[in-house]
Amino acid sequence: MSLGMYQSSIPALVRALGNLRQILAKAASHCEAKKIDPAVLIGFRLFPDMLPLASQVRIAGDMAKGSAARLGGLEVPKFEDNETTFAELDARIDKTLAFLATVTPAQIDGSEKRTVTIKTPRGDLNFEGQSYLQFFLLPNVYFHCTTAYNILRHNGVEIGKMDFIGAP
Repeated sequence: MSLGMYQSSIPALVRALGNLRQILAKAASHCEAKKIDPAVLIGFRLFPDMLPLASQVRIAGDMAKGSAARLGGLEVPKFEDNETTFAELDARIDKTLAFLATVTPAQIDGSEKRTVTIKTPRGDLNFEGQSYLQFFLLPNVYFHCTTAYNILRHNGVEIGKMDFIGAP
């Protein structure tokens, strides 16, 4: 049995976002236990020219929902970028996961050759579905989830590799 576009994308995105949610929950608990203002972690950047934790979470989710829509021939849901608490970031992940749950294999499978265009300030990026999934989408989601993980780990949140990967 071959691995279709749906099976190659949606389960991986759901897992990555679910693991990100668990990491954020540990961060919220860490802030409570250590009497740290959560806004400090939510606004933290690893380097001045990098985006803060909240943006890393938003982008990981935006990549996930955008890719499911683009590969499925659907309209990309729009969310406001106004989360300032762990609860709000969690709710955003919930909205993203809820959207992903509506996308069916029939909508995604067969999209290997579908043209996917991403509009950026630097110009349009054009892909075929399979290369979009393999070489743009998944690396981007993992990059932003990893950066969120690194921000929290750098700030003393007790998380490890298995928190990022998730239980088998």
